[in-house]
Amino acid sequence: MFITFEGIDGSGKSTQIKLLKERLEKLGKRVEVYREPGGTPVSERIRTLLLDPSEEIEPFAELLLFSAARSQLVAGKIRPALEEGHIVICDRFFDSTTAYQGAGRNLGGIDWMMRFHDKVTGGLIPERTYWLSIPVELALERRHERSGENQDRMEKTGSVFFNRVVEAYSELEHRYPERFLKLDGTQPILSLHKQIWDDLLTRQEKSVGTRVTG
Repeated sequence: MFITFEGIDGSGKSTQIKLLKERLEKLGKRVEVYREPGGTPVSERIRTLLLDPSEEIEPFAELLLFSAARSQLVAGKIRPALEEGHIVICDRFFDSTTAYQGAGRNLGGIDWMMRFHDKVTGGLIPERTYWLSIPVELALERRHERSGENQDRMEKTGSVFFNRVVEAYSELEHRYPERFLKLDGTQPILSLHKQIWDDLLTRQEKSVGTRVTG
């Protein structure tokens, strides 16, 4: 099963991924967790470049760099893990690119972006995507508390940009209701985890034909 978490920085994705991984592993499941961009030596080098606040990267070049890192991750890590029957959880996937580069950078609509992603990933689509939705103002506040003045290149982008990102996530939720699940990221951590877990219990692992139970 391939699960992804989406949302603007500060939405709590990392915490929920950690809780989900630990609970699955207690049931004896093999779980692999990756972040985007990153997960392979090449992808991590691209990540360093993309987040470097001293770099000025043209929007389309940014799109290609994120996608290059994703292509490497899919080929080198995600597909092999899925083929071995592991559960794969990814902190961001192509929906982030649709929201951040497609909408945030005004590079393309959802239809164009999805055709592009199909080429990048070889048609790989998450079975479930959890969107942790929080107000932009709260996300900016959380990121400031975490990073202070040492913000990376993406974090330095203004609130207008992030409002476009949130609007794109909302459109994705409406476009793909069978895959996309919006969750209130302002809820208590354990309440949010319970909603994710309860939802996961209802979804069969199509790739390996088994069900998560517990």
